[in-house]
Amino acid sequence: LTAPPPMATRGTIMAAAPPGGSQPPLQYSAVLQHLVGEQRRPRVWDPNSFGGIPCPNKSDEQKMVERAMESCAFKAALACVGGFVLGGAFGIFTAGIDTNVGFDPKDPYRTPTAKEVLKDMGQRGISYAKNFAIVGAMFSCTECVVESYRGKSDWRNSVISGCITGGAIGFRAGMKAGVIGCGGFAAFSAAIDYYLR
Repeated sequence: LTAPPPMATRGTIMAAAPPGGSQPPLQYSAVLQHLVGEQRRPRVWDPNSFGGIPCPNKSDEQKMVERAMESCAFKAALACVGGFVLGGAFGIFTAGIDTNVGFDPKDPYRTPTAKEVLKDMGQRGISYAKNFAIVGAMFSCTECVVESYRGKSDWRNSVISGCITGGAIGFRAGMKAGVIGCGGFAAFSAAIDYYLR
């Protein structure tokens, strides 16, 4: 009677030995390195090979437009316009729910006219729109400059730019307000970036 062959140990695949020679056992870890580890070769997906829509090479004009849209000036201008619209809408909304809009402090018992109420709502909307536009442009431009300087696109860019923007706005009221503004804007930027990602 012959003894049964030895059992394969955990983590080892026993390969069949060819006649006349021996082959070392194949390790699971070596296989995993090629499947999901550092030695895995990324597969290049070509949409044309799957019947996708062929994509022609970009022209010089398209590349120029892409570079212009990725520039810091364009991002700052876009944030400025978006902030102006958002701030205006927010100002009009807050004026609409404020019960003191249109009232004259010299004569508080006089009922304001519709024209006076609309005038106050417009003034508040313009004021909010300007503030939001300035903050949006400052934040977007600062984030773009920080990202270009660091060469990375991660959550630290928004935190740094939020701190710079909040500090610059707060320093007009003093050192303490600048520090509070820096910390507040940085925390708000980090929360928004975490939520969006």
